[in-house]
Amino acid sequence: MKTQTKSKKLNKAWLNNHVSDPYVQQAQKDGYRSRAAYKLKEIDEELKLIRPGQVVVDLGATPGAWSQYLRRKFAPKEAGQGGAAVGQLNGTIIALDLLEFEPIEGVQFIQGDFQEDAVLAQLEAALAGRPVDVVVSDMAPNLSGISVTDSARVANLIELAVDFASHHLKPDGALVAKVFHGSGYNELVALFKAHFKTVKPFKPKASRERSSETFLVGLGLKNR
Repeated sequence: MKTQTKSKKLNKAWLNNHVSDPYVQQAQKDGYRSRAAYKLKEIDEELKLIRPGQVVVDLGATPGAWSQYLRRKFAPKEAGQGGAAVGQLNGTIIALDLLEFEPIEGVQFIQGDFQEDAVLAQLEAALAGRPVDVVVSDMAPNLSGISVTDSARVANLIELAVDFASHHLKPDGALVAKVFHGSGYNELVALFKAHFKTVKPFKPKASRERSSETFLVGLGLKNR
């Protein structure tokens, strides 16, 4: 009984923090599906990664805030207007996730597990031979709470993202991937350094301070 009461208190505290979170409030005002949009926004504004006309692949896309941000970046800026959530689109966005994805106008969505060859084949078919400018990955596994197991699951997804990027990015392309500080982090940094000319770790202000999540950005493929 005490455990249930403690759990209810923790859930209530989380809900109160979530509702009062300035990024949650801003997301509601801006029409984003989650506060995660501001993580990509910060990284993009710092590194100038996203430009109209690009081909971008969004891995782990659900609920869709990153695709929404990309879509707005690709909206033509005519007569001082820009960032439209609907209408004309200058660029290609292909989103992929295991979970369902509420449609976003102009975004092509593939539902499936990125770890499966058949799903990867669907993604490659959607690209139709076009090289990719930027891959963004917010993929995260279901965590078990067992450190060694979780680190291995995270590493597997990152390895798949790096492998995909190394085969499909333009030579000057970029990969943005969510990782977690802790066991295995240094190995993931080393993996990025083995494939990219420049590697930048990035902890956006929109990431909660107590969260161990951070982002690795790889710029420019080696040996291409």
